[in-house]
Amino acid sequence: MKKLVAFDLDGTLAESKQPLAPEMGTAIAKLLGVAEVAVISGGDWPQFDKQVASRLPADADRGRLWLMPTTGTKLFVHRGGGWTPLYAELFSDEEKARILAAFDASLEATGFVPEEVWGDRIEDRGSQITFSALGQQAPIAAKEVWDPDFAKRRIIQADLGERLPGLSINMGGATSIDVTREGVDKGYGLKKLSAESGIALGDMIFIGDAIFPGGNDYPAKLLGLDTVRVRDPRETIAVIEAIVACLG
Repeated sequence: MKKLVAFDLDGTLAESKQPLAPEMGTAIAKLLGVAEVAVISGGDWPQFDKQVASRLPADADRGRLWLMPTTGTKLFVHRGGGWTPLYAELFSDEEKARILAAFDASLEATGFVPEEVWGDRIEDRGSQITFSALGQQAPIAAKEVWDPDFAKRRIIQADLGERLPGLSINMGGATSIDVTREGVDKGYGLKKLSAESGIALGDMIFIGDAIFPGGNDYPAKLLGLDTVRVRDPRETIAVIEAIVACLG
């Protein structure tokens, strides 16, 4: 019997950068009644708060929820009536400067310049630097058609890999590329979660939409966890309902 169900966020629990739909919040609350739940994604805490923490029903057992921003390099838990960080692993100023310079050079070299951009394309999340091809505030419709097969981002990812040896570079969301320290990916975050929670990796299951080579959910599979690949939040709700029926 699994003790913890871990999820990707964008494309799995919610549309890109959008709050959980009411029916997803209800499904998560039901799941919290039978298991621990974790959410791990590339967004920083303010995005997690907007998308997840503030969207749960009042009766959800938040004490069983583990929120893991920036690919698990931060961990937030609900204690004493509020959310508090257990740890945060941050880049140094020198590391950030090196990554930002590499992004500038890579984007110029690969030539992927969109016709329209909504907001900043590169965001410093403290423990992660994230590139959003169409900007941080791009509408979902534009993001869905920019790189549906990940082909554009694979080219940028490969170029960045040459410029940033010793760092992890993974695709996330609909248009994003995340840069973290070497070895930092969702597998790393889930191992940290196991240590913090006391729940063995074998007692976890991971659900995500990017469980394929190069996808930022794939490290969970490489870690040896049981995984379920979903197409969208609607399919995730069906999976949650099946898990609740099995564990309830």
